[in-house]
Amino acid sequence: MARIRVVLVGTQHPGNIGSAARAMKTMGLSRLVLAAPEKAPDRDSYALAAGADDVLAAATVAPDLAAAVADCHFVLGCTARSRRIALEQFDPRQAAALCEARARAGSEVALVFGRERTGLENHELQLCHAAVHIPANPAYSSLNLAAAVQVLSYELRMASLAASAPAAAPAPLPAAIVGDGGDRREPPASHAQMEGFFGQLGQALDAIDFHKGRTPEAAMHKLRRLFLRAQLDEREVRLLRGVLADVERTAMLLAAAQKR
Repeated sequence: MARIRVVLVGTQHPGNIGSAARAMKTMGLSRLVLAAPEKAPDRDSYALAAGADDVLAAATVAPDLAAAVADCHFVLGCTARSRRIALEQFDPRQAAALCEARARAGSEVALVFGRERTGLENHELQLCHAAVHIPANPAYSSLNLAAAVQVLSYELRMASLAASAPAAAPAPLPAAIVGDGGDRREPPASHAQMEGFFGQLGQALDAIDFHKGRTPEAAMHKLRRLFLRAQLDEREVRLLRGVLADVERTAMLLAAAQKR
């Protein structure tokens, strides 16, 4: 549980930050990150934390979601509705099992919640490996932020208790998400390392005119999903970035030769 952080993005009401901290502490979570909150925690936040003052006081603030999860290896985004971005979706119990398994294997894990009114933006979901959807009553599916945090925090605690039980038989997890886990000799690539790779990949594709005048967003979205599913380790990212560097160098030489 110490490797699992809760990230609140663009929180609009300080009281909800306190309520979320309370929900976390009741289930044994203590790492709270606020990504670009509209207002800092205030007196209402501490009042609604109701004894979870330590979680609230230790909360860190990041300028955006990318910074909040830069050192993470597995990021799940909570979303209340389907989006254009195709992300594998899990229910809270499945998501908790995935988070617990990755954290137990040594990875840094983030569970991300969006704004009270609008949730996570599409570009923020792009930074996530998969999505979590709480299957609420479709006739009245409105969950406030703290309630959503409570649901996921409870499932995380149950997954942790089940994994710690001597006779617990671990449930099968999707290999594409879990990857090699603790068996890897190299540490998994961090979120920041993957974003650096994606930036270089986009430059290399531009250098070879891969998109042929078409907008690059669709192809890059698919490539992001592909490489995030692969759960690359640090050595694999270094290898791929070396390949991309040679691609860019070759493209530059060809362009220079054509100008002669």
